[in-house]
Amino acid sequence: MARRAGQPHSMPRHSQTAPWVASTLRLPPTYPGGQAGVYLTVEFTVLGRRLVGLNGGPIFTPYEAVSFMILTECQDETDRYWHAIMSNGGQESACGWCKDRWGHSWQITPRIPLELNAEPDRAKAARVFEAMMEMQKIDIAKLERAAGRDG
Repeated sequence: MARRAGQPHSMPRHSQTAPWVASTLRLPPTYPGGQAGVYLTVEFTVLGRRLVGLNGGPIFTPYEAVSFMILTECQDETDRYWHAIMSNGGQESACGWCKDRWGHSWQITPRIPLELNAEPDRAKAARVFEAMMEMQKIDIAKLERAAGRDG
């Protein structure tokens, strides 16, 4: 939840970008160097899971080693989450990864590539993996075709 020094942080703005994020702000009444409107911690939920973010200032910014993964059941659900981030200033990346406008990484991942990559038929799993590596947003029908399914 890094912000530049003195820059206010408000999770409700984030929840407007990602409707599956609910938030509650938490700020100790005083802390060393604290400024009005600059939150030290933020408690929020992502798809029902409680999380706490710490404002690390300009030194500790978001990066890909920490991401939010959303498992989806179908292409429509994948598209809905993906477009919610993209339409609000997000950036596409590879293999179902994207970043929201604050730089937080998200993995919008249908269950099907996880299942297909675990196939005992390693040649099939390799074809699915190679097809996925060409994608930004995951396209389930293309993965099923790579696996030899009708999709």
